[in-house]
Amino acid sequence: MKPAAGAPPAPPEPTAPWRPHPLDVVAVVLAAVGAACALSGLLPRAETTATLHRILPLLLFLGTVIVLAELTAVAGVFDVLASRLAIAARGSWAALFLLCGGLATVTTLVLNLDTTAVLLTPVLLALARTLRVPAGPLAVTTVWLANTASLLLPVSNLTNLLAADHVGLSPLAYAARMALPQAAAVTVTMTLLWYCWWRRDAPAGGRFVPPARHVPPDPVLHRTALAGCLLFVAGILAGVEIGLASTVALALVLVGFVVRSPATLRPGLVPLRLLFFVTGLFLVVQTLGRYGLDDLVGGLLGSHGGTLGELRAGGTGALLANAVNNLPAYLAGESVLPPHDHTRLLALLIGTNIGPLAVPWASLATLLWFERCRAAEVSVPVRRFVLTSTLLAVTGTVAAVGALLLVT
Repeated sequence: MKPAAGAPPAPPEPTAPWRPHPLDVVAVVLAAVGAACALSGLLPRAETTATLHRILPLLLFLGTVIVLAELTAVAGVFDVLASRLAIAARGSWAALFLLCGGLATVTTLVLNLDTTAVLLTPVLLALARTLRVPAGPLAVTTVWLANTASLLLPVSNLTNLLAADHVGLSPLAYAARMALPQAAAVTVTMTLLWYCWWRRDAPAGGRFVPPARHVPPDPVLHRTALAGCLLFVAGILAGVEIGLASTVALALVLVGFVVRSPATLRPGLVPLRLLFFVTGLFLVVQTLGRYGLDDLVGGLLGSHGGTLGELRAGGTGALLANAVNNLPAYLAGESVLPPHDHTRLLALLIGTNIGPLAVPWASLATLLWFERCRAAEVSVPVRRFVLTSTLLAVTGTVAAVGALLLVT
C-alpha cells in the first residue's frame, strides 16, 4: 500500500548485518596460519616450495571442476537426471533406491565427492519434496556415497590424487588396483542404506507417484554442459592430465554460458573457500609433521605389513579422519609410510575415504552436506545418523581393505 499524500516515507526495513560463513572463517584462518608457518621459518623454504609445487595442479583441478559442476547444475543436468530416474522407477521405492544410489555413485566417481555433496544433495532433497516422501533416505544416500564411492578414480577425491601421485600410478593403473575395493565399499554402503534408511522409511506399499518429466529452461545450455562433462570423462580415460581435462571441459561450457547466459558467470563461482582451505591445510600439516605429528601417526600405523598391518592402516586412517579431518589424516600417514609400501598406503587411503562419516568435520564433503541439509530445512536424526554412519565406517573400511588384499 502506498503512503498517503504528504505522509513521511516509511523507513527502510532493517537489513541483517553481514556475517561471514563459519567455513569461510576456517578457510581464511587456516590459510593465514599456513602462511605464517612458511614465512616464519617453522616450515623451511625448501619444503614450502615443494609443497606449493605439488598442490598447484590440484588447485587448478579443484577450481575448474567445481565451477564445471556448478554450471552443469545451473544448466539443469542434475535435475533432468533426477526426474528421469524417478520416472524410470515407475513408482517403485526399491527401484528409486537403486537408481538414486547409482546416480550418486557415478557423480562421485566422475565429478568428485564434493560435487555429490554440494550439488546432488539439494536435487534429491527437492525430489523428495516433489514425491512427498521422507527426505532422510535420499539425503543420507548422497553423503554416504559421496565418501564411500570416491575410491575408484584419482579425480573422485583429492586424497586419491595425492596417493596416485605418491606411488606413481597412472589413472588406469590406479583404477585397476581400486576397482575391487570400490565395489566392496559400494556394496556395503547400499546394503546398509537399504536396511537402515530406505526400507525403514518406505512410503505405504513401497509406492510413490512418479513426477512429470523435467524440461531444462535452456536446452542448448543443457546439451553444452552435458557435452562438457562427457569430454571431461573422456579426457580422464584417455590419460590426459586431470587439470588440463577439467580446464578444457570448463572452457567449452563457459563458451556456452557466455553466449546463452552471461549473467550466470560471476566471481562467486570460483571456490575460493576450498582453495584457501586446501592450501592452508597442506602447509599446516607439513609443519606439524616436523614437530611430532609424524611420530604419533607412525606409532599408530606400526611398522609391519601383512593382513593385520593393512587393516591397521585402514583403521588408523578412519580414526584420524573422524578425529581431525580426512585430508590431514591422509597427509600425516603418507609422510610416514614409504612410497614403495603401496598396499598399506592404499589401505590408509581407504580408511580416510570411507571412514569420515561419523562426525560433521570428518571430511569437507560431509561438512558441506550438513550445510546443504540445514539450508533446505531438512533435519536428519542425529543419533540415528551417527550410529549408522559409524557402522558403515567400520564395515566399509574392513570390506574394502579386505578386497584390496585380494588384488595385491
